Amino acid sequence: MSSVERQPPAADAPVGELVSRTSQQLSELVREEMRLARPEMTRKGKRYGRGGGLFGVTGITGLLALQALTASCIAALALVLPVWASALVLTALLGILAAVAALAGRKQIARAGTPAPEQTIDSLKADLSEIKEKAHR
Repeated sequence: MSSVERQPPAADAPVGELVSRTSQQLSELVREEMRLARPEMTRKGKRYGRGGGLFGVTGITGLLALQALTASCIAALALVLPVWASALVLTALLGILAAVAALAGRKQIARAGTPAPEQTIDSLKADLSEIKEKAHR
């Protein structure tokens, strides 16, 4: 027989006891849901770990491919310019591309504002004030 079944009927219990019982039951429910979610999260975590590792391999391989492409471009330009001039031209182009990307990234970050979820915080504050208002009635 659980502790909930041994307690007096809700109609006979005072409000404070009902609130306490509700709080206890909610706490038990959350703990039980967390216990049930743990194995699922473990499985998903392993999959995310494997996927992240594969993305790491992809990033390294892509970087190596870009380096090979850069060397190919330098070699192609070296057919009409000295090798040092070909490398210098490509370095300047890549530097300009990096600067443009950095400026665009900085602009996006500035537009994003603070990292806090402001709308969610405001919603929670409104919910709490509503609960407090109803509790004082």
